[in-house]
Amino acid sequence: MERELIRLDNKHIFVDQMTMSVDRVLQCYIRNMSGPPSPLIEGYLRDAGFWHVATIGRGCKLDPKLISTLIERWRPETHTFHLQCGECTITLEDMELQLGLPVDGYAVTGSTYSADWGAVCYELLVAIPNNINGGRIEMGWLQDTFPEPDNNSTELERIRYARPYILEMIGGYLMPDLSRNRVHLIWLLKLVNFRVAGELSWGSSVLGTLYRKMCGATRPNKAKIRDCLSLPQSWAQWYHSASYVGIPISLEDIWLLLNKLSEAQFQWTPYDDPTIWAVIPDELFQNPNVWHVKIPLVNYAIVEMYQSDRVLR
Repeated sequence: MERELIRLDNKHIFVDQMTMSVDRVLQCYIRNMSGPPSPLIEGYLRDAGFWHVATIGRGCKLDPKLISTLIERWRPETHTFHLQCGECTITLEDMELQLGLPVDGYAVTGSTYSADWGAVCYELLVAIPNNINGGRIEMGWLQDTFPEPDNNSTELERIRYARPYILEMIGGYLMPDLSRNRVHLIWLLKLVNFRVAGELSWGSSVLGTLYRKMCGATRPNKAKIRDCLSLPQSWAQWYHSASYVGIPISLEDIWLLLNKLSEAQFQWTPYDDPTIWAVIPDELFQNPNVWHVKIPLVNYAIVEMYQSDRVLR
């Protein structure tokens, strides 16, 4: 592999030419929830496996420079980041412990077609949007149509609110598409029964989609990336050595930091840190071996391989 000497901030370093693209900043997108989940729907969100991610899905501000620099080091062939200190990747462990999404369950897959999406909406939401585009509906319609329930609300009204709330999470920051304001009704079909929904491996579905979107974003002509970008951002912060105070804000400094990162500076086992352990609910540590598997990550037409041993030292 050819290497090139470059000058950056009065420092000379050698870098691989294949990783040089520090001038590209991808357009990133996240749609945060407008408010915390109502305690009245906590039971439904817990049953479906979305309670923990609902409690943290607010106020996240993406750092496009950090995310873009990570993407430059992503290798589609191995689904790993190639850093100076070695290979590493976002895993099912990160998915469960940071987002609280279940990873031990059935694949999220099935038919993406319905002869009458309006009928699906009426059956499960008791309302039909005016605009259904290819099975996608506007998330603004969900917010306008389903107000937060109060203490006098019926169980049906609470269920009608819980389903749109989950749809907004999926379409807003877990698996958003390029439309930025629409969500597909295939996810609504998975919310007929919340307990059945909780038996699905939502964590592997989100991770597989994230892998696919990061692989696509490595192409030089790509200008945007849409997915669960809060995860690679928090992953970079959690796995960075606590000895370094703060993540740089300039593109060049972030790029230089990753290129100089040594094995001793990288936190290979962040969840052993008591300060991090303290902010993760105990229930998420109940099955510490669930992510030690080699499986395909399935999300409808998306199939990406997951190998837990790709987190190398």
